[in-house]
Amino acid sequence: MKRLVLTTAALLLAAGLTGCGRGESAKTVAASPAPDAGPAPADGGPPAGPSSAMAGMDMAAGAMMAKGSGTITAVDAAQGTVTIDHGPIAEAGWPAMTMAFKAPPEVVGQVKPGDRIDFDLKLQGAVGEVTAVRKR
Repeated sequence: MKRLVLTTAALLLAAGLTGCGRGESAKTVAASPAPDAGPAPADGGPPAGPSSAMAGMDMAAGAMMAKGSGTITAVDAAQGTVTIDHGPIAEAGWPAMTMAFKAPPEVVGQVKPGDRIDFDLKLQGAVGEVTAVRKR
């Protein structure tokens, strides 16, 4: 469920940034707060709907590369995602958090929950894709 909330938040931010110009220089965009997600589900998990975890973070309009480090908390080969509890990512203006990232099959296949990694990210607006990992 957490993965769904984080993915939804990333997609909403990406959609919101679509209207921003795609100039050659990087532009900083402040995300608006997410709407109220409503009550938590009966199973005690996080509320359904968008998360405000990424609200207020700087996002550049063009693609750029970034580096991070953290711990793999989940791997979803069917969805092609890895969830990483990562430290701050300065290039994106992101604080430390846990979030799911798209990743190619060769990256998904090389990690498992609990692995401590350094990773490379390709950032396109509010969406990050892990392009490489190195176990620590």
